[in-house]
Amino acid sequence: GAVAFYDAAIDKGIKPILGCEVYVAPGSRHDKAGSGIEEAYNHMTLLAADEADYHNLIKLVSIGYTEGFYHRPRIDKEVLASHAQGLIGLSGCLSGEIAQHIRAGQEAAALQSIGVFSDIFGKERFFLEVMDHGIEEQRRVNQGLYRLHAKTGLPLAATNDAHYLRREDHQAHDVLLCIGSGKKVHESERLRFDTEEFYVKSAAEMAAVFPDHPEALANTVGIAEQCGFFLKPAGELPAFDVPPGFTIESYFEKVARDGYADRCRALAPLAEAGRLRQPLSEYEARLDKEIGVIRRVGFAGYFLIVWDFIRYAREHGI
Repeated sequence: GAVAFYDAAIDKGIKPILGCEVYVAPGSRHDKAGSGIEEAYNHMTLLAADEADYHNLIKLVSIGYTEGFYHRPRIDKEVLASHAQGLIGLSGCLSGEIAQHIRAGQEAAALQSIGVFSDIFGKERFFLEVMDHGIEEQRRVNQGLYRLHAKTGLPLAATNDAHYLRREDHQAHDVLLCIGSGKKVHESERLRFDTEEFYVKSAAEMAAVFPDHPEALANTVGIAEQCGFFLKPAGELPAFDVPPGFTIESYFEKVARDGYADRCRALAPLAEAGRLRQPLSEYEARLDKEIGVIRRVGFAGYFLIVWDFIRYAREHGI
């Protein structure tokens, strides 16, 4: 997803910033005994400023899937501390750990969490994230974040959760939520977004949302300016060694036609009984066409590489 997003942004003259909203386990990522999904993880935003940061981000996401998965791919503070070098951390939305403490009236616990994350990222690279989508609970949390900002000196960053592009897309998004959850729009007990503010806002709109905190808006721009990482174009595929007397293209065609011949032998009884969906001549014509397309676009080597590791896996019972 990062590559497709990056390429699309560059194509439109927009600076892409690569990051991830990660799920952070309240304890160990290995602990799968949470009593409810709300207790299983908190949200946090991580952004990559340069190539080394991006590699750390990739490691964290992979560990979240391979070691911490419980309802969602989760990391924990231990592994975050091991791979946070250079990353920019934002405290997250209402489901972030610090926001959750504020919602529970536990500002002392929120201060403790801030201390832990400040140590992990460094005070210059960890931001208290404020959002305002017209939700009263969010505004209450923001007041708590402003107090914590005054106590700790940690910088604020104003953001807007964006689930659709324009305000008028709200209704289509609401219908999409219903489709995804198998509900109807008129049902009261279903997933819904409370306001129409979850879209990509302009600078002027964000300034109107946070008129009393221009420093939070300036910090958001400053974060964007720090993120100067550019993805390198994908490298060439490794060379596939073919037997003597073959080119990549001719060996690919041999493998494809040998495989087709094996399938034909296996299907011979069906062919003799006239039970094939199509005559063999149609399959042969399709094989010729697909071999031609793959050779023409230069993918013969790629197909051989994939064929090789699938062949190996099958031969070794994998």
